[in-house]
Amino acid sequence: MLRPALLLPLALAACSAAPGADFPNLVPAETLLVEEPLSPSPAPGLEARAEALRARAEALRAETP
Repeated sequence: MLRPALLLPLALAACSAAPGADFPNLVPAETLLVEEPLSPSPAPGLEARAEALRARAEALRAETP
C-alpha cells in the first residue's frame, strides 16, 4: 500500500501538463468581469432558427389529438 506521503506528489504529477504545453496568457480579472454588449450578435441566425422550431413544434402539437 502506498504511504500517504507519496499520494500528494503522485496526485500533483498526474495533474501537471505535458512538457512544452502552452498555457493561455493571464489577464486581469477586471477585464473579464466587464459587461459590455456583444456587437454584432454572435449568432444572428439562431433566433430565426429557434422561432422556426417553435412554430414547427406548435404545428405538430396542433395535429396530434
